[in-house]
Amino acid sequence: MTNEKKSMKTSTKIILLGLLAILAVGGYFGVKFYKVFFAANTSGKVKYLYVRTGHHLDDLFEEIRRTDALTEIGTFSQAAAKMDLARSLKPGRYKLTKGMNNRSIINMLKSGNQDPVKLKFQNLRKKENFAAYLSANLEPDSLTFINVLDSVALIEKYGFNKDNSYVMFIPNTYEMYWNVTALDFFDRMHKEYEKFWTDERKQKAAALNLTPIQVSILASIVDAEALYDKEMPIIAGLYLNRLNKGILLQADPTVIFANNDFTVKRVTNSLLQVQSKYNTYKYAGLPPGPIMMPSINAIDAVLNRDQNNYIYMCAKEDFSGYHNFAVTVQEHELNAKKYREALNKRNIFK
Repeated sequence: MTNEKKSMKTSTKIILLGLLAILAVGGYFGVKFYKVFFAANTSGKVKYLYVRTGHHLDDLFEEIRRTDALTEIGTFSQAAAKMDLARSLKPGRYKLTKGMNNRSIINMLKSGNQDPVKLKFQNLRKKENFAAYLSANLEPDSLTFINVLDSVALIEKYGFNKDNSYVMFIPNTYEMYWNVTALDFFDRMHKEYEKFWTDERKQKAAALNLTPIQVSILASIVDAEALYDKEMPIIAGLYLNRLNKGILLQADPTVIFANNDFTVKRVTNSLLQVQSKYNTYKYAGLPPGPIMMPSINAIDAVLNRDQNNYIYMCAKEDFSGYHNFAVTVQEHELNAKKYREALNKRNIFK
């Protein structure tokens, strides 16, 4: 073999080796690039990643470690640095689904493309219960919500006061972002309240000589009394009869609310002595505010009340949850006697 041929063969080997080296290096970086940006980094189970308002990248990494939101935090850290996530991290609640890669996750976090929360609330007894529910599902804590709910300047701006502002929250299912502020939440709920009180509902309230707020306060009593929705219009008609005749409402749920003891199964004479505007055995008319968050069914039951002559009601002695209704006090006393005897038989004295 001539020296020239040997030289060519050597050169070819060098070139091939060089190409192989380039391919090897390229393959290495290609695989690494793929793992950092395009390889799946979530498990099969849906998880949520929470980025609190004011949090930075370090806080995000801590949240990922705490919740095991990603299968590989190292590659995510590299991708986050390359994609400059630190400068444009948006707060929110982000849904991580199977097969998501770092690139798609980071783009989601940078754009703020979060998954909304579905809030479904009803029959919450007090504002404190409501604030606790909201703080369990949204970013602001319960104290923040309470401060807004009790803000005199804010609630008066919308035509309410501290006693009756709770009627503004119409029980339903709502979608909103997890990091909504307490003020924006309040504003959204007021818009929903105005949407709910259509001209038709307002006209029905006016026909009863009640304001929408008064309808909701009465509805809260109806809601507390009725175990079954089909009894609501009857109970509403009864209480409207009492209001129109100037008779004390004498609604047991208002006494229980006034005593702030919701374990009571039997309203006794000692409980009736409580000095509170919510005690409808002592004070005429409606209480100053709702005794619970009234449901839409209860509000509409008041607006579409049954036109009856009932003045009295008493729980049925069979403990079915239904009531015996009466027009006269004599009828009522017979019903009440049967119920008292049933309570005594079951040793229910308070």
